[in-house]
Amino acid sequence: MEQFSDRNDNIPLSKFEMMLKTNSVCFFDSNEFEEIILFYVDNGKFSLAKKALLLGLSQHPTSVNLKLINVELLILDDKLDLAEKILNQLQDIEPSNDEIYIQMATIHSKKGNHVKAVEALQTALIFAEDEAEILSMIGMEYLYLDDFDTARFNFAKSLDVEFENYSSLYNVIYCYDMLNQHDEAVNYLIKYIDKEPYSEIAWHQLGRQYYILENYKKAIDAFEYSILIDEDFIGAHLEKAKTLEALSKYEEAIDFYIKTMELDTPTSFAYLRIGKCYEKLKEPQKAIDFYNKTVNEDPLLDKGWLALTDIFIKTKSYHKALIYIKKALSIDEENNLYWHKFAEINLNLNLFEEASQAYYKCIGLQDDRLEVFIALADVLHFLGEFHEAIQVLLDAREIYKEDQDIFYRLACLHFLVQKDKEGFFFLEKSLILDIDYQKVIKKLFPTVFARKEVNYLVQKYISLQ
Repeated sequence: MEQFSDRNDNIPLSKFEMMLKTNSVCFFDSNEFEEIILFYVDNGKFSLAKKALLLGLSQHPTSVNLKLINVELLILDDKLDLAEKILNQLQDIEPSNDEIYIQMATIHSKKGNHVKAVEALQTALIFAEDEAEILSMIGMEYLYLDDFDTARFNFAKSLDVEFENYSSLYNVIYCYDMLNQHDEAVNYLIKYIDKEPYSEIAWHQLGRQYYILENYKKAIDAFEYSILIDEDFIGAHLEKAKTLEALSKYEEAIDFYIKTMELDTPTSFAYLRIGKCYEKLKEPQKAIDFYNKTVNEDPLLDKGWLALTDIFIKTKSYHKALIYIKKALSIDEENNLYWHKFAEINLNLNLFEEASQAYYKCIGLQDDRLEVFIALADVLHFLGEFHEAIQVLLDAREIYKEDQDIFYRLACLHFLVQKDKEGFFFLEKSLILDIDYQKVIKKLFPTVFARKEVNYLVQKYISLQ
């Protein structure tokens, strides 16, 4: 349907708006009402669209097309039951109208009944002239059902009907990605390119698959073909830059990241990757400059703040690192990696209370790595919180049943709280597990290993070797 491009040159639209201003009533044919309503919908003027629809239905009460537009507006307003009732009535009038089944599918989909939505779309397919769109819609419903293989099949059928439907092409490859079938995606794209060799999108997607498969040389070739076809294709330049970075060709990668910014406005992602490249090139100041550009471009990009944190940790500038990790945490406070770095930085600044709280936060976020439990127990030991340290290690033991790091510490901490029986119990288990590790643990608990009875037990097990 041809839409209005300039309301001043369109008589029906001007006539309708004049009618609203003068409160007069004019007659329009049903096609004119359709165009007027859809013009307002496309421009987001829903109240005017509804006024036009109401008048249109009063003048053309039997118009199926106007009733279908009414259904669309009802669906937008989430009045699904009323929309479905109208569709059932229309089905009796025009049972071969594919649009009725498409709208019915939309209602089923919004209600979460994706199987019914597929059934409605398959019925629409019987009567439709434009099969590509409906096949694509069927594919989307199978995506909602996490049936990626059937979704891929329908998107591929949609492409067979409308070969340059790039939305369906993207969805086919998305399905292959979700199925972890990257070799199959490569084969599909090669066949597609055989039919459409000048598709920059297909070459770009082929490069992406080669990148995932770590076949970087072929990835570069594919991205270069994409750029040859469309030298302004930012996605291909960006992916080529990423691939060059993966090949450790950092200076070339920087050039291509810069090219993306020449083609369009600079992005925080490009700034970040350039910073990473300079860091790999051992040029920390340039890296910092680009990380600063990253966070200036997008202050909510936590990865930018994390990059600044990491580079200042490497240079032992812990006060600066602390500032930046706090920025990252303010954006994503549920990220256990950030809390772990926060703890490490505080340890280096001798802020042990803050470090212990950060490790507790990691554990609360289900970070059950052994190193987190051990680090927390050691900090609590340093703070003199021996009972708390014991409890942390007992919690760790629930996950890591037989570990010398846990047992040696439990032994020593029990001695420190004057629970010698438990101390000897864990010490014997520790010595059986790894007798050599007692040399490491001595440095953490010198007073414990200075005890005669502890030293006697250690020497006894050494002599049994």
